[in-house]
Amino acid sequence: MNQKENSMTNTSRMLKNTRVAVVGVGYWGKNLVRNFYELGALEALCDGEAAAKANCESNYAGVKFYSDYSKVLADPLINAVALATPAVAHYEMAKAALLAGKDVLVEKPLAVDVKHGEELVKVAAANNRVLMVGHILRYHPAIRTLQRLIKDGALGKINYVYSNRLNIGKIRTEENILWSFAPHDISVMLALLNEMPNRVSCQGGAYLSEGVPDVTLSHFEFPSGVRGHVFVSWLHPIKEQRLVIVGTDKMAVFDDTADDKLVLYPHKVEWKNRIPTAVKAKAKLFSWIRKSPSGPSASIFWIVSLLEQLPSAMAKKVCAC
Repeated sequence: MNQKENSMTNTSRMLKNTRVAVVGVGYWGKNLVRNFYELGALEALCDGEAAAKANCESNYAGVKFYSDYSKVLADPLINAVALATPAVAHYEMAKAALLAGKDVLVEKPLAVDVKHGEELVKVAAANNRVLMVGHILRYHPAIRTLQRLIKDGALGKINYVYSNRLNIGKIRTEENILWSFAPHDISVMLALLNEMPNRVSCQGGAYLSEGVPDVTLSHFEFPSGVRGHVFVSWLHPIKEQRLVIVGTDKMAVFDDTADDKLVLYPHKVEWKNRIPTAVKAKAKLFSWIRKSPSGPSASIFWIVSLLEQLPSAMAKKVCAC
């Protein structure tokens, strides 16, 4: 049995008594459906689109289908719900599931209002329910490797971090680009630096739908002196998913669209006659051993703190300038 098969087997055992309903089976929900089905934990699907029912019947025999979310909440065999719905619906749907006694996995962001996120945490605690958010990028082996390198001091003192998440589409009208794309990058930045920023600013522009920014650039300043920015756009000619970390000893580039995803550059700056001079060095490809996460890498309280980093002006779909 290879490593991936062993990981799936162990996860299947843990999910033996868990029966999951996936709500929203579109662009991202279909991935959740496939994985829960392969793990033997998929009890039901829920979607308002008629085509989704036909797809369920043809590809997932024996799995129940509901077009009404209230029926999912009323089903006693379902003890967990995975929400892959528009972000604006997360709060109400997650709260309803928690109050119905279901554990909840909700795709990022947890909510589009900090107060709503805080309330969901309280509701989950009061009802002794699990509340998880799909910040999946934090579990990428490259990100785990970067966390270890930074913790061990392999990059030296971190000066700045930036992340670009750019593409043409998938364009949304119910949520802006900051809420749709940036949570991935902000969550990774906070995890790598292990601190919260003391200053955040954001600028953006709405070009396709009034009041819904398509492009944003967010700046972060941290107590340690590190600075960072996150540039996101669904109105960009090429796809780019790149994270750059600049330290005093080494620089790291994580490119999720490249074959060589993690590359270290031992470039340095030397001072000669009080003048800084860049000293370039050969890049080093970095590999890692894939292994299953031992558990969640962040508490739900940290995730609510992440919501606080998204400017309130953007939460209201107004361009922050």
